[in-house]
Amino acid sequence: MATQLKSDALMEQMKLHMSTDAGKELTKKIGLVYQINIAPKKIGFNEKSLVVDLKKGGVKEGAYEDGKPDATFSFTDDDFLKVASGKMNPQIAFMRGAMKIKGSISAAQKFTPDIFPKPSKM
Repeated sequence: MATQLKSDALMEQMKLHMSTDAGKELTKKIGLVYQINIAPKKIGFNEKSLVVDLKKGGVKEGAYEDGKPDATFSFTDDDFLKVASGKMNPQIAFMRGAMKIKGSISAAQKFTPDIFPKPSKM
């Protein structure tokens, strides 16, 4: 059974976000496919993969199967939420080793908190 991650709720919101006008604007603007690997505690262990497709507009669980994603990111659950919510700058996350990137750096640079829906107030 997959571990419940804190970021699961954000990904659910992201799925809804993709069907809104704002989500459709994103696909026009970015046009890239990201795979995000989220680990409960330590990058590389028990990761859950999600694909955020900003080409077709969609979010799904599992690895990307249509060739290679434009960029793949690995985070721990907590750090992913910090980056997605804008509490941690992606460049700083990368320099601290809180985020690992594979793939195109120019594609990776378009991965910003702006692509995520603003979390509803807890």
